[in-house]
Amino acid sequence: MQITPLTISGSDERGFTSEYLHERTGNQLIVFRKAGTISGRHYHKGISATKNPEVFIILNGTAIVNWRNINDTAILSATVTGPVKLEIYPYTWHELIAETDCTCLELNSISEHVADTFYIP
Repeated sequence: MQITPLTISGSDERGFTSEYLHERTGNQLIVFRKAGTISGRHYHKGISATKNPEVFIILNGTAIVNWRNINDTAILSATVTGPVKLEIYPYTWHELIAETDCTCLELNSISEHVADTFYIP
C-alpha cells in the first residue's frame, strides 16, 4: 500500500484546489461512503490492469485504512483525510472504515472490480 497526500495547489474562502496526474482512462467509479461504514475486506490479484495497482482517491472525509499482504498476519493501519491517493498492490487485503462521510474516486470500472476481487475465508 502506498499513501500519497495530494498537494493543495491553491485555496481561498470557497475552499481549495488539488492537482494530480490522472493516469487511467475508461469507466471509473465515484464512491460515496457514510460515516461508520466498512468497505473492502478483500484483495485483488492484478488480473485487471486497473487493479495492478488499484488506485483509490479519497477526495474528502476521514477514514481508517487497514491492509496486509495475504500471506502475513500483521495488519497495518493508517488514518487518512482527503485529499489522499491510495495505491493498493496485488495480494494486499484491504478495508476502509469511514470515520466521516467520504467521497472517493476509484480508477476502475465495476466489471474490472468484479473480475478481480477475492475474499479470504
